[in-house]
Amino acid sequence: MAKLYFHYSTMNAGKSTLLLQAAHNYVEMGMEPYLLTFAFDDRAGKGRIGSRIGIAKDADTLVQGEDLFDKIAARQARGPVACVFIDEAQWLSKEQVWQLARAVDDLNVPVMCYGLRVDFQGNLFPGSAALLAWADEMREARTICHCGRKATMVVRLGPDGKAQREGEQIQVGGNETYRSLCRRHWREAVER
Repeated sequence: MAKLYFHYSTMNAGKSTLLLQAAHNYVEMGMEPYLLTFAFDDRAGKGRIGSRIGIAKDADTLVQGEDLFDKIAARQARGPVACVFIDEAQWLSKEQVWQLARAVDDLNVPVMCYGLRVDFQGNLFPGSAALLAWADEMREARTICHCGRKATMVVRLGPDGKAQREGEQIQVGGNETYRSLCRRHWREAVER
């Protein structure tokens, strides 16, 4: 039975690595995974999902507002899809998460979403909020703060190296832009 999964964490927890490993497991078993990433996220190259440890794989691209039920159905029409993998799922809209749930239910394809839970201001992303509400299974990938505690928050660093308190919710970046922290150190960094 197909399910909608949400694998979530902070930055640098290895979410993309987990996605690529799980997709590779399908390939090793002779099955075809369908990988999706956002078109505007070109950190690993256009249409590629990459990990900080150096592994990457080509993926189909999606855009905000695109109907993912139709996209998955069209891909299934070209051949079997064993599982759908979505990187940076926090950027999905509420409607797109519902379309993924419909794909699970009506197209009988498992969908595995990987993304952040909260943004740099400590707020849920719309995609993450919908996945937390509707996913059949959720799994937390854990990482640690510089103090050794579990990291649950993310700060966005400005050009001056200080934590930003304002800005657009979506800004593509990596280690140069974001740091994962425990709640206590996040509060200290953003002066809350």
